[in-house]
Amino acid sequence: MNERALLHLAPDDNVAVALRTLVPGESLELEGRRVTVGDAIPFAHKIALVALPMGSTVTKYGVAIGSTTEPVAAGAHVHVHNLKSDYIVNREDFFEAAS
Repeated sequence: MNERALLHLAPDDNVAVALRTLVPGESLELEGRRVTVGDAIPFAHKIALVALPMGSTVTKYGVAIGSTTEPVAAGAHVHVHNLKSDYIVNREDFFEAAS
């Protein structure tokens, strides 16, 4: 079966969206480049297409959606555990600022 596994929403995005659950070790092709899945990634979650150092801007839909809170390897799951919004105050930001 040769199903499409990733959705790249805009040409400059550094993440793609999983169109199914992705399994560690899978090698996927997207627009002529290979990405090896590093973590289990649930359906509709983001995967890093390139290595993203801590503090990197994450781009999805052609716009910045936040920044990394730790280094993220190419092929890694990008979600709330390693990504923060630069536009809203979330619970973690609130409690860090309050302490």
